[in-house]
Amino acid sequence: MSSIAIFPCTFTPADTIIHELAKTLELEVYDDEHLLADTARKHGLNIEKLNAAMYNKTSVFNQFTLERERAINLFKSELADRLESPKSYLFHGFLTSLISSRLTHVLKVLVVDSRQERIAHAVESGLTEREAKKAVKAHDIKAYNWTDFLFKKEAYDSSLFDLVIPVEGKSPAEVQEVIVKCLHTTSVLRTPESMAAVGDYQIEVEVEKLLLNGGHRVVVDCQGGDVTLTVEKSVFNFSKLATELTDLAGKVGGVKRVHVEKSVNYNDSIYRQQKFELPSKVLFVDDEKDFVQTVSERLISRDVGTYGVFNGEEALELIADDQPDVMVLDLKMPGLNGVEVLRRTKEVAPDVEVIILTGHGTSQDMRECMELGAFAYMNKPVDIEELSATIKAANDKVHKKS
Repeated sequence: MSSIAIFPCTFTPADTIIHELAKTLELEVYDDEHLLADTARKHGLNIEKLNAAMYNKTSVFNQFTLERERAINLFKSELADRLESPKSYLFHGFLTSLISSRLTHVLKVLVVDSRQERIAHAVESGLTEREAKKAVKAHDIKAYNWTDFLFKKEAYDSSLFDLVIPVEGKSPAEVQEVIVKCLHTTSVLRTPESMAAVGDYQIEVEVEKLLLNGGHRVVVDCQGGDVTLTVEKSVFNFSKLATELTDLAGKVGGVKRVHVEKSVNYNDSIYRQQKFELPSKVLFVDDEKDFVQTVSERLISRDVGTYGVFNGEEALELIADDQPDVMVLDLKMPGLNGVEVLRRTKEVAPDVEVIILTGHGTSQDMRECMELGAFAYMNKPVDIEELSATIKAANDKVHKKS
């Protein structure tokens, strides 16, 4: 028996047929909740962080940490174990996006309805109209963030599925009938070719894991043991990078050949190998935009992952949603000044280490900042080497605590 993978479009008949469909076809239900729990248990990870990697918007620091890519790789590894199993599953949730389209014995399904009909269905389930609109919007934002990160496509893009069922007034039983009929076609049978594709999928996952752990983010594709690595960002010495990637990928069992190529968008941005032992979640807060940009670029060139905002309000909003490890904070800013931002930061995120920068500070300012828990107090113009060393020391303190 083949498997089914249903991507969630909330408040459609798909919500109600999952368990009935699984019972009828004798499939084991495996959803996001199962995947998150299994991944957390197997790797000893915080399930809330894994949950954030799946459902939250991408962190502004992710370009330096690759945390989301590494979490997704762990999800794929768990899925690969299920896909190799002789069992047949009904997969349901965002995890279905991680199943390769080459696994032809898994029928990828989307049951979709108009926003208006979904809201009406939500109201029928007991929500107020306002609650219904909010629930539909919240789900769709998460879904779109997810598929945009994975494919640069919208969540309900038909190219992501084998079968798209517009509800158009269909009952749950009618929707189920369409899925069952399609599942029983010869194109969805478990074959030697489709199981070989599972082996390729496992190789892709292992190669991707090895590359990510080495700080490399590239697109990995495997067919018949031949691995193609696609570099999407330009690099000064492509041949050197290609050699390094080839050597790493070749260490994975089952890899026959490795080919490294440039993507069609190769020249759009700059490739950077990440070094995870260095600070990668540094928030820079200063109202002087040119100063922030210049210093950030110089820090990034020293492998310090830096993201800049230009006032205290923005900084506090970001901390509430996407906590950094270290914050470099200007003391004198319009609106919320550095002292007040420091005070509020320590109230909501006490583990963030704060480095104060000032061009006009007094000894009283310094005393107040250190009493509020600042890690260091530095004067402008700042020496970039000294600032870099101070950030690294603050980062070390954060990670020793954790």
